[in-house]
Parts: sequence; structure tokens; C-alpha cells
Amino acid sequence: MEGFSYTNIFETKGIEYIIIITFLLLIIPFWIMINRRGSIKGSVSRAAGILSAGIIRIPQGVFYSKNHTWAHLERSGNAMIGLGDFLVHATGDVQITEIKERGAFIKKGEQLALIEQDGKRLKVYSPLSGTITDTNSRLIENPEILNADPYGMGWVYKVKPSEWKTETSTYYLADDAVAWVKKELDRFKDFLAHSVVKNSPESSVLVLQDGGEFCDNPLRELPDEVWQDFQKSFLN
Repeated sequence: MEGFSYTNIFETKGIEYIIIITFLLLIIPFWIMINRRGSIKGSVSRAAGILSAGIIRIPQGVFYSKNHTWAHLERSGNAMIGLGDFLVHATGDVQITEIKERGAFIKKGEQLALIEQDGKRLKVYSPLSGTITDTNSRLIENPEILNADPYGMGWVYKVKPSEWKTETSTYYLADDAVAWVKKELDRFKDFLAHSVVKNSPESSVLVLQDGGEFCDNPLRELPDEVWQDFQKSFLN
């Protein structure tokens, strides 16, 4: 055909295209891996049963107290309160007892409930003051809900708060909560290293994974003396 010429670009720039395609094939998986490293690390930790920051759930919009309880203000003006995921991972499967009745008034720092495991107990303290408007009776019948969904179906009380703004002003939220939980995890590991040696040195092998990492739910394997020490030296 007159006035028309055909050029095969792969004959003239084939090497350049091959280099570009190869580069993309290499860089894209690497980029995905980098951006997903947090979730991958958490998945590996969960599969290996290692207690790490990657497996502790910290949803947005939740206020965390230093006693490892949480509060979330609903549109209705009531606040849901419960146990933080850090405490859930520290203890493992527990039952909640001594739940208060509707209509009771609870003060910030008062005992919210007890959590129990094979005769071992921990007191849990309220993050808020207010009147209890509802209790989660499902936790009595199905305590495993707490481990599966501590911020959703595993809530403990709904409270009409009396001093929400004042009492949550020093609590941790969003990125501050993430940073705080990481520090608490380091503090917890230091606590365990000291308390296990002091109270139950023969149990040290039960709470350590290969490589010296702590197992998930380490308190589950430890005696009551360590739980009492955890209450006094860590939670309080």
C-alpha cells in the first residue's frame, strides 16, 4: 500500500519493553508485600500462637483506660463498656461473674466484674461513672464471645455516663491507643519475666515459644500467684 509503512516495535525496542515488564513484575509483588506487612505479621503471629502487637485488635472510636477496659459512646448517648483485647489475649478463655444489675450506678474505678479461669480471678474496673442501662447476658451463657468479639458482641454493660468528657479526657484513642498498647505489651513481657521466676519458675517453659517469644494467652498456663501479682503490679 502506497504511503504506508509498517514498523515492528518489538524489533526496535523489544529489549526496553522486556526490561520494563520485568521490573513491574518484580516491583508490584514487593510493593504489595510492604504495604501488607502489618497484616501478614499479625496473621503469622496468630497462626504461631505468639503474643504480639499484631494480633491485638484496636478499633477506631474506642477509648481505652489504663486498666485495659474500654468505652464507646453511641448515638443514643449511652456508652458501651467492656474488656480490652490486650486483657483477653493475656488471659485466654475466661468467664465473667458478679455482673451488676440494670439500674445500678457504677463509679469510674469501681469493680466492673470479675473474670475467672479455673479458680483464678481478676477484678476488672469500670472506665466510666454512670447508670447501667443494659447488661450483656449472652456473656454468661456463651463466654467465648468475649474472645471472639470483645468490642462487638462481647460488650459487658451499656451505661448512661454522668461525666463522659471529663472521665475520658486522659484515655487513649486511635493512634495513641496503638502506641500505648505496644508499650503495655513490652511492660507485660517484663512483668511475666519477673513474676514467673518469682512465683512459678517451673512454668517458664510453658509460656515461651521457640526463640523466646511469649505464647498467646500466657496467664492461662500460670498459677494463681502470678494472677494475683498481675492484678497488683500490672492492672492496678
